[in-house]
Amino acid sequence: MSPIEELKKEHNSVLLSLQILEKMYQYSELIQEVNFEQLDRLLEFFQVFVDRCHHGKEENALFPALADVGVPVKGGPIGVMLDEHKSGRVYVHHLWETHMELEGSGTTSIPEFVYNSENYIRLLRQHIDKENNVLYPIAEKRLSPEKMLELTDAFEKIETEKVGVGKHEQFHHMLKSYKDYWKL
Repeated sequence: MSPIEELKKEHNSVLLSLQILEKMYQYSELIQEVNFEQLDRLLEFFQVFVDRCHHGKEENALFPALADVGVPVKGGPIGVMLDEHKSGRVYVHHLWETHMELEGSGTTSIPEFVYNSENYIRLLRQHIDKENNVLYPIAEKRLSPEKMLELTDAFEKIETEKVGVGKHEQFHHMLKSYKDYWKL
């Protein structure tokens, strides 16, 4: 599998996680309750899989490779992606804060949980669309086969060092169980 195909495959997992988050917040709105165990694990997924792993591969390997072949960072697609990664981190931070408030005080923060969830979901869905349909085709066109092999090695190193051996599989198992739980 090429490194770009790997990133696209990861996008599928991210999109599934967003569907799960959407079901969670809709349920929370309806019954004024949150499944804290699931939310905790889902937020860990966003921090580790989405940010540290997926965005880490892009920020530490793909984006520099694209910049090396002349794809502009400032004012170009890479800059837009970096800004959106930062915005995503802010939403996840707010979701963690809301999680802690909800555990402590009950239902008072459910509207905030819904607000941050909706915005994070919207941001990432649009972000993934831009990457799949704009940035990744540029990479496939402009990066040499040798550079693609380097990216594959760099991605593997990121998975091992920043995520941990076996963690990827644990996340996929979690997503499958949540997918079944929420009947997606």
